[in-house]
Amino acid sequence: MYYKFSGFTQKLAGAWAADAYSPQGLRPVVSREAPPVIFATPTKFPSQLAAEDAAGRNRVPELQRFFQRADGVPVHLKRGLPDQMLYRTTLALTVGGTLYCLVALYMASQPRSK
Repeated sequence: MYYKFSGFTQKLAGAWAADAYSPQGLRPVVSREAPPVIFATPTKFPSQLAAEDAAGRNRVPELQRFFQRADGVPVHLKRGLPDQMLYRTTLALTVGGTLYCLVALYMASQPRSK
């Protein structure tokens, strides 16, 4: 037998299976109809997809050759001016942040004068 909570008597009462699984008369909001097709494009199976369709051209081998070249330049500076600017900006922000933290600690450690 199935039971459901009766809001009127505040007790469990016997019920049919459909009523017990959707209590208090609530029904699930599920559409019985199939949704309309929005994009009617043909589906391609994975075997039909070429490697270049999804990700483009594979540049990994040429980038490996570029970064593994023995020219004495560190890896983080191999691409020239943009890498140098990023490196120097990061270095300046790190040094500036460290100095700012040290000054803030020094000021916090000093007693206030009245």
